[in-house]
Amino acid sequence: MGSAAVSGQAVVVYGAYGHTGRFVVAELLEKGFTPVLSGRDPERLRELASSSQPGLEVRPASVDDPGSLDRALAGASAVINSAGPFAATAAPVIEAALRAGIPYVDVAAEIEANLDTFTHFGERARAANTLVVPAMAFFGGLSDLLVTAAMGDWTSADEANIAYGLSSWHPTAGTRVAGAVSRERRDGRRVRYSGGRLEYHDDALPTLKWPFPEPMGTREVIGEFSMADVVTVPSHLDVPEVRTYMAADAARDLAAPDTPAPVAVDEDGRSAQTFVVDVVVRAGGVERRAVASGRDIYAVSAPLAVEAVRRVLTGRTRAVGVLSAGAAFDAGDFLGALSGSGHISLELFR
Repeated sequence: MGSAAVSGQAVVVYGAYGHTGRFVVAELLEKGFTPVLSGRDPERLRELASSSQPGLEVRPASVDDPGSLDRALAGASAVINSAGPFAATAAPVIEAALRAGIPYVDVAAEIEANLDTFTHFGERARAANTLVVPAMAFFGGLSDLLVTAAMGDWTSADEANIAYGLSSWHPTAGTRVAGAVSRERRDGRRVRYSGGRLEYHDDALPTLKWPFPEPMGTREVIGEFSMADVVTVPSHLDVPEVRTYMAADAARDLAAPDTPAPVAVDEDGRSAQTFVVDVVVRAGGVERRAVASGRDIYAVSAPLAVEAVRRVLTGRTRAVGVLSAGAAFDAGDFLGALSGSGHISLELFR
């Protein structure tokens, strides 16, 4: 089903004026949807409306005012939440989506917020016959699709390894706030997924080498640099070990308090940052691999979230409830759509 199936359908973007939210609004317009701009700051919403496309509706709403959220979602076909920290916004916006009977998608990278969504809303979303897709973004969603596609016909694997090769990482203000909230929620401890469960620990993260495909090549990475993948992948795949790795240079960028925010270098607002996500799944000594590469981890989250909404609204989903990307959609077909539209380059090795 093409854009005709979604032509003009209203999709609320909560946090529309944020860094990722602006990319989401632009992608919705590109795909023929009608974005409805929402968030807590009326002035910033009006500024965005005047700078994007004439006539876009502005609906201010606050997560501590359920009535305002209900008004924001009235008559919409879906909602995309791009307003962090998701520890504060996810539950209220999901509640509003359930009251409205519409699907919910977010771009949360916060491990604990995503875990809360799976824990608290699974049964209610199924009972409402609707879909809630958390972490439908670069962290969580893309890697989950890659792991699912790499596994193919395997029903289980011994381990999934997800290596992030970022040329740099200039975090947004939202990323910094979300990171601070996550650290506070786990008392500064680190988290990993091992032995079929999340473990919290205080020991230092290992440094090792990862053989990324050319042209990036072998790079120093930080091991156990856990992102939302440790929630999304185990939510539906029988993989007791989910290990994540981050390019050491990018990890240092993120950790440094004076690293500036992303700077746009093209007319679409994307930064110069490039990425490679290299996924290797192993079962009984056999390896399968999937690799995605592209530009700007924040910008690419928009086509991920919008493609998810498009598939939900055109009936191309596998179930209802709270589902990660790989459980909700045909992973290979979804990745193929992103590749076909030029958002990522994709390679599958089985």
